[in-house]
Amino acid sequence: MVGTGHRYTPDPRTVTALRTAAAAGKRIASICSAAFALAEAGLLDGRRATTYWNQAGELRRRYPAVDLADDVLYVQDGQVLTSSGYAAGIDLCLHMIRTDYGAAVANRVARGALVAPVRPGGQTQFTQTQFTQTQFTQTRFTQTPLPPERGTACADTRGWAMRHLDQPLTLTDLARHAGVSVRTLTRRFHAESGVSPLQWLLHQRVERAKELLETTALPMDQVARACGLGTADSLRAHLVRRTGLTPSAYRVQFGRLGTGAADDTSSVA
Repeated sequence: MVGTGHRYTPDPRTVTALRTAAAAGKRIASICSAAFALAEAGLLDGRRATTYWNQAGELRRRYPAVDLADDVLYVQDGQVLTSSGYAAGIDLCLHMIRTDYGAAVANRVARGALVAPVRPGGQTQFTQTQFTQTQFTQTRFTQTPLPPERGTACADTRGWAMRHLDQPLTLTDLARHAGVSVRTLTRRFHAESGVSPLQWLLHQRVERAKELLETTALPMDQVARACGLGTADSLRAHLVRRTGLTPSAYRVQFGRLGTGAADDTSSVA
């Protein structure tokens, strides 16, 4: 459900429809101020949620039972998802696609929509909470994406790096491919991508690792080598830092093959 960004009183017919859908076990998502409708229907009571920052105070005042997070882009709490503004709604939709179809499909959709297909690890939090009433594990998820790319001068080099993630690429390698100095590459890269070349490269390696964990049964050391992270220990350290999950726990939760790995299935807060 999409909101307008302005304060409004939800239509009773909409509220009834939302309650009916929730009772049927449907997944329900709101973008921007549509969180008010979910809150009016009681679907956010006791749940963590977010909304457009300009309306956060009003939502908190009108619906004090909502655990409002007004400093994140989107939140998933069980079958209920909420995003802040419209741009964050795109990230929320990509998250749902990724949950249903995997990282590779979500990234293709993002590229087709001309938005960043990547996710920043360091800004991502997972928390596992057991819901005894309904006997399922609830995932609470918040995430902040990398800035959208704002230029194409380094596009060829980014594409080349993506095709060689299994190799130990350096700043010098990237600059040589771009035909510029390391200093010029760093300046242009940051201007276009919002991050340094090595930050971008590390993020792409972690994203590739996520795709491999979701779509293959490769052992962890092979996943690490294929995405350029070197060793299974390095893979584990980076994935835990960016998602809060070990590689095998991530595979169990998001894998598309229905199989898990055998190293360590614990989650990390």
